[in-house]
Amino acid sequence: MRRMWGLVVWGAVLAVGVGAGGSSALAAGDGGEADLSYHGFAAMDGGLLDVRLTPRNHGPGDVSDSTVRLRWSVPLAAGEQRLPVGCARTGRQEVVCRTGALAADGLGEQIALRVALRGRPTEVTMDVDTLWGGGAVDRNRSNDRRQVLVLDTGDAYFF
Repeated sequence: MRRMWGLVVWGAVLAVGVGAGGSSALAAGDGGEADLSYHGFAAMDGGLLDVRLTPRNHGPGDVSDSTVRLRWSVPLAAGEQRLPVGCARTGRQEVVCRTGALAADGLGEQIALRVALRGRPTEVTMDVDTLWGGGAVDRNRSNDRRQVLVLDTGDAYFF
């Protein structure tokens, strides 16, 4: 038997479910087929990291909701992180954000957040990927997985 992870974020409330199904975040589901991707930028200055990304569904089917995961190579600073509605901290180095519904061949709303990193790292690696795809099958996982090296220069690094 395989496992399927489902995650839904509403505001600051986070619900995680584990059940029978597939081991991949977008394993076979009842939501048809979709192709999710994320494009945006990250910029770091003095240990503060700004991230802006826009989700996209290349289709062929609609996605009722999905969740993007952002993970950094250094821990987030201790204490409260002021995250936008729809995002939640899920670990020492990880935040997940709800994308909302994504129509086939459509763009979602931009997700914008600022996180404080522990210490003042001179560089950080940021991983972006789909954690939950609303039950849709995504046969092209290469475009929803990104790894970005961000230097503490204040410059924007696009992905």
